[in-house]
Amino acid sequence: MAYVNSSRAASFSLADRFSGYVAQFKAHLARRAVYNQTVRELLVLSDRELSDLGISRNDIRSVAHEAAYGK
Repeated sequence: MAYVNSSRAASFSLADRFSGYVAQFKAHLARRAVYNQTVRELLVLSDRELSDLGISRNDIRSVAHEAAYGK
């Protein structure tokens, strides 16, 4: 009993790599938009409202970073 096993090395064309870069860039822009929106929304809150959420004004950027990019 004989069988043939053939395998090809995965090769990505220039177009595949370019589309991958474009997808990564779009994902980056989407995450950055979430970050910016979160910062804007938190900055308009009063100190009392931020305190109710358990956030100090100094923590706004780190909270926004976590919201957009995770821990």
